[in-house]
Amino acid sequence: MYTCDDYLNTYNAWYGRISRVRIWSESEEIKVTRQELAYKLNVLEDCLEELELIPESDAVTPQEIEDYDDLKKRVPHVSNATNCKSCTKLLTSFPVPSLTKLLYNTLKTDNSFASKKGRDMNTTKESFRMVETLGDLAGLADYSLMDTLDADPEATEDGVDHAPRQVFSGHYVPVNPTPIQEPHYIAHSKTFFKELGFDDALATNEDFMRMFSGDASQLPEPLRRHGWATGYALSIYGTEYYQQCPFQTGNGYGDGRAVSIFEGVLNGKRWEMQLKGGGRTPYCRGADGRAVLRSSIREFLAQEHMHALGIPTSRSLSLYTSKTETVTRPWFNQSSYSRDPEVMIEENVAITTRVAPSFLRVGQIELFGRRARKDEHPKAMEELEKIVLHLIDREYSDEIDQSLPLMEKVLLLAQAFRNRLISLVANWIRVGYCQGNFNSDNTALGGFTLDYGPFGFIDMFDPKYQPWTGGGDHFSFFNQSQAAMQNFHMFSTAVYPLIKSDMMAVEELEKILNGFSKAMQEQMEAMWASKLGVETFDKELYNELIMLMIQTQVDYTIFFRELSHIPEEITSLLKSFYGDASNNEELLKRWSQWLEKWHSCIDVTTTESRQKLSEQMKRMNPKYTLREWFLVPAYKEAEKGDYTLIKELQEVMTKPYDEQSKEIEEKYYKQKPSQFFDIAGISHVSCSS
Repeated sequence: MYTCDDYLNTYNAWYGRISRVRIWSESEEIKVTRQELAYKLNVLEDCLEELELIPESDAVTPQEIEDYDDLKKRVPHVSNATNCKSCTKLLTSFPVPSLTKLLYNTLKTDNSFASKKGRDMNTTKESFRMVETLGDLAGLADYSLMDTLDADPEATEDGVDHAPRQVFSGHYVPVNPTPIQEPHYIAHSKTFFKELGFDDALATNEDFMRMFSGDASQLPEPLRRHGWATGYALSIYGTEYYQQCPFQTGNGYGDGRAVSIFEGVLNGKRWEMQLKGGGRTPYCRGADGRAVLRSSIREFLAQEHMHALGIPTSRSLSLYTSKTETVTRPWFNQSSYSRDPEVMIEENVAITTRVAPSFLRVGQIELFGRRARKDEHPKAMEELEKIVLHLIDREYSDEIDQSLPLMEKVLLLAQAFRNRLISLVANWIRVGYCQGNFNSDNTALGGFTLDYGPFGFIDMFDPKYQPWTGGGDHFSFFNQSQAAMQNFHMFSTAVYPLIKSDMMAVEELEKILNGFSKAMQEQMEAMWASKLGVETFDKELYNELIMLMIQTQVDYTIFFRELSHIPEEITSLLKSFYGDASNNEELLKRWSQWLEKWHSCIDVTTTESRQKLSEQMKRMNPKYTLREWFLVPAYKEAEKGDYTLIKELQEVMTKPYDEQSKEIEEKYYKQKPSQFFDIAGISHVSCSS
């Protein structure tokens, strides 16, 4: 599902060019621009269809959208917890009918673009300048991080830098990834390939496989034959830590097994590609730098699922494994209830390539903030300023004017990051996702989900749900908003040295920080209101529901999806009840009373209004989530070389709001089996290996 931000970005990039379509020449230079426009038109058309603004006929008139209120109901993001500023801008200032008409006029009059009804894969491929070879990808490379930030002055020139050591300064360490032995293709994200303009055949191309399984030795220019790893600080729930660093200084934390291998602009958007499990770096702290197949499958599937849920996230590009290279990891015995790993097992290694606009984290800004605060070296303050400006350029260039003074930029950054972080966590709660290990170094400064280590999607509702055995209550399901506030506090502390000379700026930063809790509460209340389909948040209705859900032991996903059908009585809700709650007459009576109270809060006086509210709620309440007990069979089969379940989960979990087939519903829309409760590796996991 495209978001309103995608819609607006496409509009901004496209609107100024659309009038020139008919006068373009066929020169080679213009063909590139034509390809870029073709991509943007394709995305825009999908956006318009998502907003239900494309009618049966090609002609669109303003009268077809009667008024502002009608349009508001058609925009899925307006009523949800994100409080999307883009929607507000769309609804108040953008001439959507005129825009649609311009689009269709262009599609009809220019022979190189066909309407969606008549477009097939061959036509699409001809309209795009597809990335079909590694040479095509090389032409899109643009290494802004390495070109604008400082390398570690003690780094090697050849990138052979794989032993743990202290890194005292510099923003990154040039390092070669370590290729896995005899790479074998498992999967790639067809959805993301399409967005990037990649030919699907590229995923099994020998050169592409070599690069994204860690072998950079033969990359064509201007691709670079070494990647880079970055350092960051560690803080846990607002407390700085140094002692976990092998040197007791904090100079040994960072990307221990993640190596970025590419940065470039693809179809108008900057992306960084990072190999998870790409081998040892100076930050490896003595570990082997590898990721195992099990955790790689989990991350590969989870990222694309989260994107399909409409939640900002890093993305999945490809997944390769080695059938000959293995490592040992601590794990659990079969059907064990242990909270701690009991045995060492041998597992195949794998590399999944994750992709994001940047991999800048709160922990990185923290590292440079600490050094500046302590004046650890002569360039400490300069390095802090550089990485903050680089962050703004990479993640917030559309929101922050580059010509503003530094202090103003920092304050705007703090406000914008706070908004994104709050929106992100509210959406996690909306779909039942728990990050598990929500440290500052796992918090993306771009405001998206990052680091799918000990994550989990909740089955039986429990505010204290925590998939990671080492996470505790402070990273539990309902406490994620507090954890986010602690991470934002560490961000604010990190940027403080840049503004401390101006008391007005300091006060403004404190105001932004102190306003986090209230803004988070408002966002959460808006999310719960939209999840329940009510116009405004009703505290009494909400509190009573939470108590009933806990006492009844309901399945979080199934309950809200069934509620989205606007039931008249509680019968359909019973399928979400675990145990024998359906035989408890007193409990059922309370549920009936709650349902009656809920009905009094919603406006469903007609069949049409009931259907409209149901569709609105279904956009907020997914039918399918990536539960751990779905993942376990997939990675166990993959260990035997059977990737069928991975492919199936890809298909199902990238359409989480769709009803899907009866067969899929019976397999994936059901309660967690009782034999899986409290079982290690299914109900809880150790930290990602």
